[in-house]
Amino acid sequence: MAQHTILLVDDEPDILDILSYNLEKEGFIVHAASNGREGVELARKMLPDLILLDVMMPEMDGMETCVQIREEPQLKDTIIAFLTARGEDYSQIAGFDAGADDYIMKPIKPRVLVSRIKALLRRGEVKSDESATDSGIVIDRERYVVMREGQEMTLPKKEFELLSLLSSQPGRVFTREVILSSVWGNDVVVGDRTIDVHIRKLREKLGDKRFKTVKGVGYKFEP
Repeated sequence: MAQHTILLVDDEPDILDILSYNLEKEGFIVHAASNGREGVELARKMLPDLILLDVMMPEMDGMETCVQIREEPQLKDTIIAFLTARGEDYSQIAGFDAGADDYIMKPIKPRVLVSRIKALLRRGEVKSDESATDSGIVIDRERYVVMREGQEMTLPKKEFELLSLLSSQPGRVFTREVILSSVWGNDVVVGDRTIDVHIRKLREKLGDKRFKTVKGVGYKFEP
């Protein structure tokens, strides 16, 4: 299954290094930004599954960063959690008012933080391993098979993961960067042409109209 992508936004390099190391060790795809403005730009580009924000940062603090991220239509449902040493009640209230899903206090042991992140991600996931689209396609993520109009078909692993990613949010445009990092991962070097080839194969098997090309951006799935 596709890996989860996490965006870290913190102005302390040591914190970014420690968090990145521990999250990547758990199999997450991690991107990092050193200030709020950079965080908003990277969030727009990567469309992460979860964003971990510090509160006190230069150029733009975490509260304003959270507000700006929530104003982006494609990021309005993204999980956002503050990770900060600011423990005052008013700061926590401000964080939730800005649109955060959780407020985590520093210091926190890496293993505990990873558990909190996994719990947050589970809240946003479909509970079942099997999901159906309005087009009659059923995706069984546990068995890695697809049912179309009652007929079962087995797709190659990367085609299945690409279909699973795109169909997880019908109508959402997934950028090429997000597709590459989610399906192929950062450790594998592939070109944009690889995505195009896999989309072409999915179109041949499941129908051309379901997979829409957004020029210069990426692809979306229409049920």
